[in-house]
Amino acid sequence: MADSGFEGFEKRLELHFTGDEPIIHMGLRQIDSNSLEQILRTVHCSIVSSVGNHFFDAYVLSESSLFIYPTKIIIKTCGTTQLLKSIFPFLNQARNLGLKLCSCRYTRGNFIFPKSQPFPHSSFKEELRYLEESLPKNLRYRKASVIPSNLPSHSWHVFSAADDAVFLHPNLEFLYTVEICMTELDRILARKFYCRPGEGKTGNSAGKEMTHLTGIGDINPSGLICEFSFFPCGYSMNGIDGDRYSTIHVTPEDGFSYASFECVGSVYDDPDDLVRTLKKVVQIFRPASMSVATTGAGHEIWTRVAGALDPLGFKCRSCAVDDFPAAGSVVFQTFTARRK
Repeated sequence: MADSGFEGFEKRLELHFTGDEPIIHMGLRQIDSNSLEQILRTVHCSIVSSVGNHFFDAYVLSESSLFIYPTKIIIKTCGTTQLLKSIFPFLNQARNLGLKLCSCRYTRGNFIFPKSQPFPHSSFKEELRYLEESLPKNLRYRKASVIPSNLPSHSWHVFSAADDAVFLHPNLEFLYTVEICMTELDRILARKFYCRPGEGKTGNSAGKEMTHLTGIGDINPSGLICEFSFFPCGYSMNGIDGDRYSTIHVTPEDGFSYASFECVGSVYDDPDDLVRTLKKVVQIFRPASMSVATTGAGHEIWTRVAGALDPLGFKCRSCAVDDFPAAGSVVFQTFTARRK
């Protein structure tokens, strides 16, 4: 493992808002581009590409992704970004639109280079203090936990907060989130995420080529993909399909290689859909170790995860469950590739 390098592990923040129906309509999607760029400057990242549909807007950032729905914001950033500094300005923008925060969830894995993280991300304790001070008092149901695993490089940090209404009636949409963190990527496959010098391609055109060459475009053929390639290496993509998003981020450098995949599903989906997706994702990167965090799903979903990965040569090393206000159950599983 390298002593220093780019931090692939993302910090992820999900904010849900509520307001009167006539107010909502486009809701948070009305935040103008100048205001968004200003918020992202506070975090230390910027927008490099974007796409939207009838349901939401998806932005590829210089460090990961941002999704804005009428009453929901999901932002995940890697590197040495200061993600939590986006809370105050997002709350301020929402207030101006007549919306108020009703739930919040913050998650992250173990940083590869924790000593490089700036305030307020130098420790989970510091992050929690910042969250507690930033959130309004109406989110009175709060819980924080670090879900452990048998792999020292993987654990899952979770903070969740909810107001009375969300606490009493969580997950009315019956959606779940799957977040996969992959480390020690197959070296040959990781080389596909390097730009060839002297080609003169834009980040968008090189990104499109990587999407095609790696098979990422086949993960969900019905989705619309917005991607970007970084120089000399690295790749990000957002997929949109109706009201669902998916996202992939790749740091391919040897010694601290990392890739993440996140998608959202419904408890009414065919569980085999998730199995097929997982298989495709893992075969694109073939990591030596990985974690899968499933939030808000029932037993039949997360039990399929191990079943999907076992035929690909991955052994489940640990499985832990915890419950959180607004988020529901969070199941954290870790896997390692069986030695050949």
